[in-house]
Amino acid sequence: MITFFSNFINEHQIPFCEAMYKKTNGGFRFVATEPIDRERLKMGFVDKSEHFSYVIKSYENDSSYKMAMELGLSSDVVIIGSAPDDFIKERLDQNKLTFRYFERFFKEGRIRILDPRVFKAHYKQDFRYRNKNLYMLCASAYTAPDCRFILSYPDKTYKWGYFPETEQLPYDSIAKAKQKENKVKILWAGRMIDWKHPEAAIYLSKQLESYNLPFSLDMIGDGEMRSNLENIVRNENLQDDVSFLGSMPPDQVRKNMMSADIFLFTSDRNEGWGAVLNESMSTACAVVASREIGSVPYLIEDSKNGLVYNRKDKNSLFNCVKRLIENKSFRETLGKNAYDTIKNLWNAEVATDRLLTLIECINNGTPVPYTTGPCSKD
Repeated sequence: MITFFSNFINEHQIPFCEAMYKKTNGGFRFVATEPIDRERLKMGFVDKSEHFSYVIKSYENDSSYKMAMELGLSSDVVIIGSAPDDFIKERLDQNKLTFRYFERFFKEGRIRILDPRVFKAHYKQDFRYRNKNLYMLCASAYTAPDCRFILSYPDKTYKWGYFPETEQLPYDSIAKAKQKENKVKILWAGRMIDWKHPEAAIYLSKQLESYNLPFSLDMIGDGEMRSNLENIVRNENLQDDVSFLGSMPPDQVRKNMMSADIFLFTSDRNEGWGAVLNESMSTACAVVASREIGSVPYLIEDSKNGLVYNRKDKNSLFNCVKRLIENKSFRETLGKNAYDTIKNLWNAEVATDRLLTLIECINNGTPVPYTTGPCSKD
């Protein structure tokens, strides 16, 4: 039995859970340790836990909590993300195979380790178990360096991430949906909040317009910055180039990705993973993404299946996008390679197969056969 503990099941975990349940012939359980909070529900999150027979809600009643505690100890393998360590304390003491599943530890900087509460938490959760049968599935390219910084998980960190639904049409069908107008279509999607930096897309538009480059920019999403961004667009006379489409369901976001030529991903280090990268790559967008985003170093090979820019260089984003607008062949090549990356490597089916192999390798004391992608050493 393999059991996955997390706060609640979400869209980014369901494809992996479904694949794991199928590939273990039903020997998989997902333990949700808390209900989805109202704030997330307002943002469009949907509680789908009732749809899956393998989901156990530990918070629902005493019987469910007891079952979850028993699974924490008796399962052959446990994966634990955002969930209390109470479920695995005895398991760790008995040295049973366990994986933690985390994004970067220090989004606000490693100086945070000087906070006694932070130091104590990492000591209790990570450092004191460094020589136990405890491994790290890194949901960010910056998790492994953080683990090394606190001298934990020695040689036991593996590339992982989130694997959202990325059902792919044949590439030729997607290619036909793109470039139906003379302008190159650029897309930005996300919450319009400070650390996602939607203003970078507006500043980029002003630069592109000043060079008379043919483009249109669609902004999907809502948030506290939207009103100010709309004012900037009006003040800079960019209304003909920039459109605010508001919030929309995931299938509509994906439809817009299908017709977009370029996707902008402008977040800073607070973006732990960023599943929108998986999604935009699966629709053959030429992605331009900030190097600070957790998923970017794992998924993007610069100038091969996307472009990585330096957010601290005010011209870096512009130079990347200008290059793509002016070179259609290069733009299409990046999009095709991005599509192949998700189709052939970074998806739930591949990740599940590889995790089962990794478990077998650890149990047998044999080397992991992967040098890149999910479950390769980091």
